[in-house]
Amino acid sequence: MPVSKRAKSVEGSSTLAITARAKELKVQGHDVVNFAAGEPDFDTPDFIKNAAIKSIEEGFTKYTPSIGTIDLRKAIAKKFQIDNNITYDPLTQVVTSCGAKHCLYNLMQALVEHGDEVLIPAPYWVSYPEMVKLAGATPKFLETSADNDFKITPEQLEENISPNTKLLILNSPSNPTGTVYSKKELEGIAEVCVKRNIFVISDEIYEKLCYTDEPYTSLASLNKDIYDLTVTVNGVSKSYSMTGWRIGYFGASKEIAQNVKKIQDHSTSNPASISQAAALAALDAPAKSLDDMKKEFIKRRDVILKCLDKIPEISYIYPKGAFYVFCDISKFGEDSVSIAKEILDKTNVACIPGKGFGADQHMRLSFATSVERIEEGVRRIADWAKKR
Repeated sequence: MPVSKRAKSVEGSSTLAITARAKELKVQGHDVVNFAAGEPDFDTPDFIKNAAIKSIEEGFTKYTPSIGTIDLRKAIAKKFQIDNNITYDPLTQVVTSCGAKHCLYNLMQALVEHGDEVLIPAPYWVSYPEMVKLAGATPKFLETSADNDFKITPEQLEENISPNTKLLILNSPSNPTGTVYSKKELEGIAEVCVKRNIFVISDEIYEKLCYTDEPYTSLASLNKDIYDLTVTVNGVSKSYSMTGWRIGYFGASKEIAQNVKKIQDHSTSNPASISQAAALAALDAPAKSLDDMKKEFIKRRDVILKCLDKIPEISYIYPKGAFYVFCDISKFGEDSVSIAKEILDKTNVACIPGKGFGADQHMRLSFATSVERIEEGVRRIADWAKKR
């Protein structure tokens, strides 16, 4: 069967592939330690599940507006105002989609086309470049290093802008590195984007899992000029352990929001009504409802780093957000796909190869699992490393 060149140009997700293989091994009875997960291992809180059950019982099971109910969009606008100091009109500037990934996909379709360049700091989340390709545009990678915590600088951004540059994708806290941009660093990036009229997608899905002493800063909150150029993307998946509910959202200019609405009208229509009711309950909950999960992730981060310190072949940068450690495995002398496969086959520990993130000498370990499993998994990797 003939397949489009567009479809052929897209790489499969290495994250999903390794996760699927790990699940297969588990079904076969193997004791698998899963460091591949891109989701919290906590259950969705009961008050959120109860809101969904109530919506079903009350018959809230029909179509909603394609970009979400007005009540949910009002709650999102309120969240942006209180948490991020950004004002978006819920009627014309807020869009709810089937997950933050869906938001990002629709935004690429709305913002870029053939001939446009999209700047992507590397390492990057695996889906960014593929979404750019599907929109007909060209991804241009900005290489970073551990020496600078895998962050781009204003100077680097400036020198990589060409006449074809349309958009920058910025992810803070970062998947896969766990790095977080400070307010000062964001100000430098914003200055360049405003001067060169570059739009920015600010992917803030891990915002609530930020472990720095400095308050979290959203790019769009810095000033009116960068606000006009920024799309702020977020969702309930990571913060509220609601990955399967598929609710993401963004705030943007009226023009961008309304054009994404047209795309969503003709693709998915609305996110699931029941999931919207659950997300509304999540966003209306007190901020302290997230504290226990955040504290547990900090504890797990400290445990996994302490364990990794015992493996001389592995180094890492200190993760200040999300729930990943991005490990340098170059001392093993092979590519990341081979190393991840060998570790999975020989130790039943699932890790994500860095190749899909644009960093083939690295490997991503998720600490979204219990302390006991973290200790067991890293012990197995340590034993494997000694025997190589």
